[in-house]
Amino acid sequence: MSNFVHPCLLQLLPLLFFVLVQLLCATCQSASVDLNPEDKASLLLFRSWIQDPVHGLSTWFGSNCTNWTGLVCQNHTGEVISINLRNVNLSGYIHPNLCNLLFLETLVLSENGFTGQIPLCFGRLQNLKTLDLSHNRFGGVVPDSLMGLRQLKELTLNGNHDLGGVVPWWVGNFSSNLEILDLGFNSFHGTIPESLFYCKSLKYLDLGNNYLSGDLHDFFQPLVFLNLSSNSLSGTLPCFSASIRSLGVLNLARNSIVGGIPTCIASLEELTHLNLSFNHLNYAISPRLVFSEKLLALDLSFNDISGPLPTKIAETTEKSGLVLLDLSHNCFSGGIPLKITELKSLQALFLSHNLLTGEIPARIGNLTYLQVIDLSRNSLSGSIPLNIVGCFQLLALVLNNNNLSGQIQPELDALDSLKVLDISNNGISGEIPLTLAGCKSLEIVDFSSNNLSGNLNDAITKWSNLRYLSLARNKFSGSLPSWLFTFEEIQMMDFSGNKFSGFIPDGNFNISLEFNNGDVRRLPAEPFLAIRNIEIKISVLVVDNSELSFNYHLSSTAGIDLSDNLLHGEIPHGLFGLQGLEYLNLSYNFLDGQVPSLEKMQRLRALDLSHNSLSGQIPGNISRLKELVLLNFSYNSLSGFVPQREGYGRFPGAFAGNPDLCVESPRVKCDSGSLPAVPGKSFEETEGPISVWIFCISAFVSFYFCVVTLFCSTRARSYLLQTKV
Repeated sequence: MSNFVHPCLLQLLPLLFFVLVQLLCATCQSASVDLNPEDKASLLLFRSWIQDPVHGLSTWFGSNCTNWTGLVCQNHTGEVISINLRNVNLSGYIHPNLCNLLFLETLVLSENGFTGQIPLCFGRLQNLKTLDLSHNRFGGVVPDSLMGLRQLKELTLNGNHDLGGVVPWWVGNFSSNLEILDLGFNSFHGTIPESLFYCKSLKYLDLGNNYLSGDLHDFFQPLVFLNLSSNSLSGTLPCFSASIRSLGVLNLARNSIVGGIPTCIASLEELTHLNLSFNHLNYAISPRLVFSEKLLALDLSFNDISGPLPTKIAETTEKSGLVLLDLSHNCFSGGIPLKITELKSLQALFLSHNLLTGEIPARIGNLTYLQVIDLSRNSLSGSIPLNIVGCFQLLALVLNNNNLSGQIQPELDALDSLKVLDISNNGISGEIPLTLAGCKSLEIVDFSSNNLSGNLNDAITKWSNLRYLSLARNKFSGSLPSWLFTFEEIQMMDFSGNKFSGFIPDGNFNISLEFNNGDVRRLPAEPFLAIRNIEIKISVLVVDNSELSFNYHLSSTAGIDLSDNLLHGEIPHGLFGLQGLEYLNLSYNFLDGQVPSLEKMQRLRALDLSHNSLSGQIPGNISRLKELVLLNFSYNSLSGFVPQREGYGRFPGAFAGNPDLCVESPRVKCDSGSLPAVPGKSFEETEGPISVWIFCISAFVSFYFCVVTLFCSTRARSYLLQTKV
């Protein structure tokens, strides 16, 4: 039985043998294509002019064309017909002998570091169908010689920031085959050439991120992709009637387009992506402006559109419909229409910075694919609807700066994928529910400026990925828990403006990676705020394999703010050992004892210890704290002498309200016998043993004098025993 062969298989064997022989012959032929000697010489000259640090062209030797990286040759003649050297880390100038490859049809040199001007001789490559020089460092202007490329289908020059001038007048009529023209992210100025509005073969046009001006005109060919974003185009929106059955992507964002949105835009049957953001569009949206279910992304943000939100903005089905709806930063008024809760495919809803009123619709929980909800900076009222837990894939819930009330519902723990929870600047009351321990993915939590109360419970300890936590300006009370500084990823912690009492917990300061990062980096000029962009990716593919993304702009430094509470006791020395801390505010408390040394806080930018009961002397030399721009020790009970040479002179007013503290200046001379001391160090460590003994004796006398003064002076005692208003 094992030797039995089916008769049908025997009949097929000759055919299979013939196919195998043909495949082997084809392989042998393709493997033995000899590179045309003249083309080889031109390519070697091309290589001799460029830098190739990763040896991407190390295979360019011998005569077998198939072994040469990026090359395709004709089987019979060996002439090069295609060069594709995309992202090979090449740089330098292009040798003009490359233009001797007269049979070249495809030339792709994108994502390298080529410099100089686009070679004039490229116009000789009259068989060229694809020319891609994008993402290099070409400069100058587009040479007129390129209009000799009559067969060209694709011209891609985007991402060469020094390439500019006016867009060539001939660019729309030099080739009757041109389908793709990409000149985005360059430095072109002037108006769009009239020839481009009539180029019948053109399907893909990208002129975005340039300096083009003039009125926006209609196009008279069936475009599939049109990007004119980030220019200075003006005028009103045309209808794009010639593209009614073809246009899929229309991006006119960041221009100066005025007027209303014409209803004819909704007639674009194939439209999947419409971006009109950052313009000057106004008036209300017509009820007749309803897009088809093919529209995936609609961005009308940052305009002046008024009136009510459209009750129906797009058709929807069970399987298709809007994924992104961004109507933020406009002048929409009235309530949120229930029709929005019928957009079942919606993954991102942005309605922030408008004039919306009323309650958040309870049916919002029907949008089970929602990943981002941003309704911030409106005048919404009522409570956070319990049904919102139906949005179980939610990554960001941003409701700050409204008039919301009620309590934080314990059921919100069902949102276990939530990364951003911002309900700040509302009227929400009650305590933080223990059940929120279930939201273990939380990274950004902002409960500030509400009416929340109670103690800090252990639910917060479960947020192990926490990067930003603000409970500021509420009514929290009790002592600060021992786990306060145990979050590894924490960047900012703000508990200011509450009624926390007791001591600042000591220990566990070495947990936070950000607080202990001592690498000094270049920081923005603002005193406190360094914008940190926290990006949350949405996994839906919209156009050209691109993902939608949500950027949460967090104004934050690596900082701790415990100001305006009822804290007392000494400042833990470990707190002043955090080398990565940029901002520390302990003002308006009842802290006492001495100020710890600042020498380890090399990244410190702002320190406020004002309005406490701190005593003793000022820490020594701070001139090494190069990043420090704000310092406030005012209204304490500090004493001693602040020498001018120690660098404190750049902080005027930093020592006001310390009656026993003498701050030296060009006009004020202090008693040099009362030098301040840093524990274990002197100001001048190299002055020798005599200076050290003199310093120690004077410090002892100064300390004794300060103690007597503090306990005998009525004015000094009043500062020590000041009460908080």
